[in-house]
Amino acid sequence: MRRSDRAITDPAEMESILREALVCRMGLCDGEIPYVVPMNYGYRDGSVFLHSATEGRKIEILRKNPNVCLEFEKDVELIPAEAACSFSMKYRSVIASGKAVFLEGAEEKARGLNAIMVQVTGKEYAFPPQALERIVVIRVDLEECSGKHNRC
Repeated sequence: MRRSDRAITDPAEMESILREALVCRMGLCDGEIPYVVPMNYGYRDGSVFLHSATEGRKIEILRKNPNVCLEFEKDVELIPAEAACSFSMKYRSVIASGKAVFLEGAEEKARGLNAIMVQVTGKEYAFPPQALERIVVIRVDLEECSGKHNRC
């Protein structure tokens, strides 16, 4: 990282970003073409859970190449200035990588969906079996994480 003064080295601070953010951006690679998609997610015990329809470009790419990069941010704020080159941005962010795994079975999918629901609502829910059959739930076990912040 070029700006080592902005590195987040405390794992607890990185984990707080993962627990508090509501949206992540998932970077995929379709052959040599990068593809990034914003997604709701849930973080639990070192893993990120995502859900999706069973078809589409993202799913096609993940089935060919499960390697992903995830980006999370919190506390983003523009810091204005008089001169254009003096503007800044306040933020806390995490970049993480791992392999996407498609969860199988209603119980496993429901656990993953509840990680997402707890992240966005603070509560767990029951899911009808027919709803679980119409979606995929993806788990990414985070292998590498780095954090960066600018507190201005």
